[in-house]
Amino acid sequence: MIFDLVLRNGLVYDGSGQRGKIIDIGINDDKISAIDRIPDKKGKKVIDATGLAISPGFIDLHSHADMILTAGELQFKLLEGRITQGITTEVSGNCGIGVAPVDANSRPLLEKIDAWMTPEGLGWLWYSFRDYISCLEKNGVALNAIPLIAQGPIRITAMGLKMGEASEEEIERMRQLVREGMEAGAFGLSSGLVYPPGMYTSTDELIELCRVISPFGGLFASHIRGSSGLLINAVAEIIEIGEKAEIVIQHSHHEAFGKTHFWKIEKTLQMESDARKREVDIAFDVFPYTAAATNMLANYPPWTFEGGFQEFVRRLKDSEIREKIKLEVETKVPSWPPWVKGGWPHNLVMATGWENIYISNLYLEKNSGFLSKSMIEIARLTGKTPFDALSDLMIEEEGLISQLIFGCSGDRKNDEWLQMLIKDPWGSISTDAIDVEKGVAHPAAYGTYPRILGRYAREQGLLTLEEAIRKMTSLPASRVGLKDRGRIGKGMKADIVLFNPLTVRDKATYENPRQLSEGIEYVLINGHIVVEEGKYQGGFAGNVLKRGD
Repeated sequence: MIFDLVLRNGLVYDGSGQRGKIIDIGINDDKISAIDRIPDKKGKKVIDATGLAISPGFIDLHSHADMILTAGELQFKLLEGRITQGITTEVSGNCGIGVAPVDANSRPLLEKIDAWMTPEGLGWLWYSFRDYISCLEKNGVALNAIPLIAQGPIRITAMGLKMGEASEEEIERMRQLVREGMEAGAFGLSSGLVYPPGMYTSTDELIELCRVISPFGGLFASHIRGSSGLLINAVAEIIEIGEKAEIVIQHSHHEAFGKTHFWKIEKTLQMESDARKREVDIAFDVFPYTAAATNMLANYPPWTFEGGFQEFVRRLKDSEIREKIKLEVETKVPSWPPWVKGGWPHNLVMATGWENIYISNLYLEKNSGFLSKSMIEIARLTGKTPFDALSDLMIEEEGLISQLIFGCSGDRKNDEWLQMLIKDPWGSISTDAIDVEKGVAHPAAYGTYPRILGRYAREQGLLTLEEAIRKMTSLPASRVGLKDRGRIGKGMKADIVLFNPLTVRDKATYENPRQLSEGIEYVLINGHIVVEEGKYQGGFAGNVLKRGD
């Protein structure tokens, strides 16, 4: 047999967690055709992989590239930092934040909610989830795309942005929309229970939606109810959902915010382990940084968003209401259940402090001087309290401000709790970061996987190289139900990464995040070489993956 491509003399790690072995790989079209010693003249193209490690392509379970994937050739630029760190497949539609389904009423609100992850100049060309999938297929994707249905658009389309229990009619409408998404090929459902409208949704309502995805074998990926005061309750909730709906549960970016809550990581890992012993299919993913990126809206009480952005801004402008909001932000302790009137799942300000909250994106040029500054610094510059400084900016920017929050499973000096998550055998590695060239990116968008391979595996010895690779490949593949990716084996898709295990490292920092990683020499997506000798080549090499195909 003559092969389109032969990878010769590389140290092959198959993704299973087994140690690597030196062997050749033969590739035809988009599949691995042979793993054996292959004679010199059997390859149309040969890559000498001597001194390089070869692994399956990295699968990112937690991306927010929903809009980037619609951007045509602009993807090549916006995804360069991701593909050059070895990502070949990514799951979008996470945290209950998505772009479909929508209707004429919900679309304007959802476009605004999703503005932070939307590249400039892109419009929405779809309404149904099936239409969104068709858009991706028509335009082409730079890497393999796995879309989840997001609970946010489902609930907003069915009942608007309002608090309280859904009626039976509204629940049936949501069930229908979830079913349509699954029939269109979605791999599951996501929720973001610290964001509106997820924060308004009861456990029972989530169970009802998850029962729809259960017959499809779908995944429920949840940004849980809160990762500080209610972390233990929130983990118990997703375990309950898994048990009652009989579905696969993915705890999105397992984390704890604020040093007084770090101890809960050990407790919740044990809870999930105990649940697995009861045959609850639950696991988690983690990004290897002690700062997280999110919207500044996450710092405000749930009731302030009811009715949409205009209502939120109006409330901040009303001095009496504003004082009430300020008091809650600075004093309100979350309690269970948080979706009832007056509830709040996750008070980030109380958990981490204003000194750990930094602005990462604004839209108005006059405010650009506040980028990368903490709310304590901005308060000092403006002569206001941190709350008032932020709220005045939120009014000017119509709520469209993003943040980096430090104190996530550790701090700048100590990451021992983060290491506990990284080391746990049930934790896939994920990024939870994209870059649409607005403001200051999170370094995870450029450095996540090389950071694990270099910092945590090679330098610190927290993981063996084969275990690090398993947590980036076969483990995440198994969580979403991929049968032909995540492993190197005959007949598997040729999503492959070749890297130098002695030099691979991340270069992106919080101060200078847009720096490409080093040591990733080749990346193949469906048999196409998209990174060659460390240089990104571009091209629509990916496929839109649909459950059941």
